[in-house]
Amino acid sequence: MSELLTLARKELLDLRRDRIVWIVLGTLGIAVVLSVIVASLDYRAQLADYEAYVAQVTASGSGVTPAAPQLFPLQLLRGGMEYVEVLAALFALMIGYGSIAKERSRGTVDLLLTRARSGTSIVMGKLLGLAILWAAIMAAIVVIALVAVAAVGGATIGLHEIARMTLAGVAGWVYVLFWSSVAVAVTTLTRNSTGALLTLLVAWLVVVLVIPQIGDTMDPDNQIPGGLFKALAIAKADEHAVLAHFSTYESARNGLEVSSISKLYERFTFATLGIKEIYNGQSLAVVWDGTFRYVYGAFAFTAAALTFAAASGRRIHTLRRS
Repeated sequence: MSELLTLARKELLDLRRDRIVWIVLGTLGIAVVLSVIVASLDYRAQLADYEAYVAQVTASGSGVTPAAPQLFPLQLLRGGMEYVEVLAALFALMIGYGSIAKERSRGTVDLLLTRARSGTSIVMGKLLGLAILWAAIMAAIVVIALVAVAAVGGATIGLHEIARMTLAGVAGWVYVLFWSSVAVAVTTLTRNSTGALLTLLVAWLVVVLVIPQIGDTMDPDNQIPGGLFKALAIAKADEHAVLAHFSTYESARNGLEVSSISKLYERFTFATLGIKEIYNGQSLAVVWDGTFRYVYGAFAFTAAALTFAAASGRRIHTLRRS
């Protein structure tokens, strides 16, 4: 354990001097704040339209007043969570790749082996350092998000919002740890750094962008703004009856989506923060009942990535200069 802590400390010291950490935190923080600003402006525009409509209804003498649009604080973070889903995965790949590539370029593997008994210890020590780094970054993102919702959105933040945002932060930590583990493993096993980087970028494109997009496109309810069933005024009970006739298709579509850890992260955070309407206002027990399979899936993906990284350490000699 002491050698892992020593290697983790060395990794953190290296990263502290690297501008990439501040670029990551700044980019993700700005993205979250901007998403809250945009969502707040959209809500205020809806509220202004509502007030204008109510004034017209009142002037006409009608007694029917539509329900006012409601502000659900954590729903303002929808765009921010989508940015984290896409950008944090890319940054995690870059940092994980850099942690191994720098040792290759410097030729410092022999020095590291004086601090560790095996290549696996080197890899896991680096991942421990990255895990600590990402925990700090995600904690900062949670604080930034809550402050933005309170300051920009004008919402009241209580223990309810803090607890849900903390869960989203933990989910984000597990998510980026997966990507950093994959990056470390692939870079360790690939003798050519350029080849490793290309492999990682392709993996990011497929898992983060391509698979979720295909799944969304296959969902007929996503083809019309607001949803196909809502546009056709189909009730929820009838909606389930219609989908029952396409159970095989829906199972295949859903299976494709959940093969991406990005989609698992999105589904859990959207449910936890109430961004997905059916979970808005529900207790965490209800959210857990509907999303526990996504949590288990994300942990399974991350555990597999960590195992892959540990196994790659057995070939740490590939880090040596030719």
